[in-house]
Amino acid sequence: MSDYLMKALAYDGQIRAYAISSTELVSEAQRRHDTWPTASAALGRALTATTMMGATLKGNDKVTVKIEGGGPLGVLIIDANAVGEVRGYVTNPHVHFDLNEHGKLDVARAVGKNGFLSVVKDLGLKDMFTGQVPLVSGELGDDFTYYYVTSEQIPSSVGVGVLVNPDNSILAAGGFMFQVLPEAEEEVIALLEKRLETISPISTMIHNGLTPEEILFEILGKENVTILEKMAVSFKCNCSLERTERAIIGLGKEEIRAMIDEDGQAETVCHFCNQAYHFDKTKLEKLFQISK
Repeated sequence: MSDYLMKALAYDGQIRAYAISSTELVSEAQRRHDTWPTASAALGRALTATTMMGATLKGNDKVTVKIEGGGPLGVLIIDANAVGEVRGYVTNPHVHFDLNEHGKLDVARAVGKNGFLSVVKDLGLKDMFTGQVPLVSGELGDDFTYYYVTSEQIPSSVGVGVLVNPDNSILAAGGFMFQVLPEAEEEVIALLEKRLETISPISTMIHNGLTPEEILFEILGKENVTILEKMAVSFKCNCSLERTERAIIGLGKEEIRAMIDEDGQAETVCHFCNQAYHFDKTKLEKLFQISK
């Protein structure tokens, strides 16, 4: 089943709801970056949450999330847009630990808790929207929740999860996000909080075959949910050979000549998708001719 995200309203428009299956996109990230299990869980959770954050945007709007927790993973950087495309990477993909005391991958230990979650939204305006909050757990779901409550003043609950196979491949990944709208009744908020205390882990729901809409029905009650939109989601990078060529041309003749004379070749690798672009001497000579 291809990944997708569902947008919905619940309880007569009092709750904004999102649910996502992200197994394939997290699998693509794992394959491209060769992440080990704990790193896969952290990167997958961040990708899933940022994809949902992107789904709250419109048109050509984009969002970048940076997570710096001081842990051995280093920095996580994720880009997403309003049409379900996401890309991201972690500084140190080869990080793995024994399971924590709850029998789960120790994401908090890998990410660290001494740092920040930063968000930059490009809304097509002159100035970017920026927000930053300290990490509260390093588990990432709680941290995205805290970001929304603190930086955007939107009472929210974000749940994300990733299950990893023994061979390092991704077994299941997904998430949900609920946001309380201004006119929500206290009874509705209390009911949602109670339901969130009793549900199965989101990764377990995905692994058990629940679709995003079924996850919403499971948590909120089918009779309370109004589906608004189904949106395909995927790991997609906007790097290309042409972009890389323009970047090299932008270095100028002196830099390109140094590449030719010293190494006779050049290679650049995209941080976000790990795609390598190789330029032999002949290609570099062509770029040298059209550079300034």
